Amino acid sequence: MRLKHRWSLGHNYLAGITAGDWLRLLRANRFAVSPAYWHRALFISATSLVNSYYRYFENRQYHAEIEATQLDTPPLFILGHWRSGTTLLHYLLAQDTDNFSFANTYQVVNPYTFLTTEATMSRRFAHLVPPTRPMDDMQQSFTTPQEDEFAPLLLTFCSLYLGISFPQREKFYSRYLTFRGVSGSERERWKRQFLWFCKKLTLRNPKRLLLKSPAHTARIRLLLEVFPDARFVHIHRDPYRVFQSQRHFFDTAGWYTYLQKPNLDRIDDGILERYQQMYDAYFEDLSRIPQGHFCEVSFRELEDDPLRTVRDIYEQLALPGFESFEPKLRAYVDSLAGYRKNTFAPLDPATQQKVADHWSRYFEAWGYHK
Repeated sequence: MRLKHRWSLGHNYLAGITAGDWLRLLRANRFAVSPAYWHRALFISATSLVNSYYRYFENRQYHAEIEATQLDTPPLFILGHWRSGTTLLHYLLAQDTDNFSFANTYQVVNPYTFLTTEATMSRRFAHLVPPTRPMDDMQQSFTTPQEDEFAPLLLTFCSLYLGISFPQREKFYSRYLTFRGVSGSERERWKRQFLWFCKKLTLRNPKRLLLKSPAHTARIRLLLEVFPDARFVHIHRDPYRVFQSQRHFFDTAGWYTYLQKPNLDRIDDGILERYQQMYDAYFEDLSRIPQGHFCEVSFRELEDDPLRTVRDIYEQLALPGFESFEPKLRAYVDSLAGYRKNTFAPLDPATQQKVADHWSRYFEAWGYHK
C-alpha cells in the first residue's frame, strides 16, 4: 500500500494535545502507532510538552474568568453531512462579524492554550497550515472559521474523528457520532467540556457563537441539553455528490492524520454507515427543536443565489442586521468568483445502486432523484 503524505506533519489536530492526555490516548490504543507514522507520534509528543506548559499557566490566569463567563445569546449551529456545503455556509455567515464570533483553526486545535498562545504561535507556525484545504482548495489558515469538533475531541477523546487517526478502533470511536449507547458520565463530560470551550470563545469575543461541526447533525438532543434556545440551520446536498466527495476526502485529507495504516477496503462502507447513523439520529431528534429555531437550505440554493439564501436564513431564524451585513456579504461572494469545485467521474452502476439502496430514505426526504 502506498502511504500518501506519509512524511507530512501538517493538518494534524493532535498537535494541540497536552502530554498527559497524549499518554492516556496512546495507552487507550495500546501504543499501536504504525512504524510508518512514528515520526508523527514523535512530533505530537514534542508539541504536547509545550502545550502542557502553556495549559498550566493559562489555567492559572483565566480559570475564574472562564467559569464566570455567560453566553447571553444562544449559539447558531450549522448542521449537515460532511461535503454538503457546511464550510461554504460557515464562511458566508462568519463574514457577519457584527453579530457573530466563531471558532477558528488555531482555537479548535489548541483549546487549552489559545487565550495565551494564539497571538504568537499562530504567526510562528503559520507554515504548518497550507493556504487551501487538501480536499477542496477552499481558503484555510489559523484564523479562518473551523469546525469545533476538534476542541471537545482534545478535551474528552469523545469523537469519531479519533477513528481516523486510529482506524483499528474505528468502531469504538464511531459511538461518539450520535452518543447513542454512550455512558451518562461520558455524555456529561462532553457537555461540560464543550460548554467550557464555548465560554473561552465568548471570553475572547462576546458575540453570538456561530458553530459548525458536521457531527453535530447527529447530536441535536445533546446540544439542546447544553443550549435549549440554540438556533440551527441544516444544509443538504445530492447524496451521490456527497458520497463522491467523501471518497475524495479520505483520499486526500484523511492521509494527513493517520497514526495507523488504514483499511482502504472499509472506506466506502464507512461512508454509507456514517451517513445512515447521522441522519437516523437527525430525523429522530428534529422535532425537539423549538419552532422558529430551525431552518433548512440546499447546497444548490446556496450555490445559485448565496445572498438570497443567507437572507432567508436570517428571516426564518429572526436574526438581526442582514441589511447592514449585505454589502460585506456581497463583496465576499464576489471574491469567490474564480473558485472551481472538484469534478468527479460518474459512479459505476454497482456503486450508484449501493448508494441508492442504503440512502433511499434521504433521497426521498429532500427530493433527490436516485
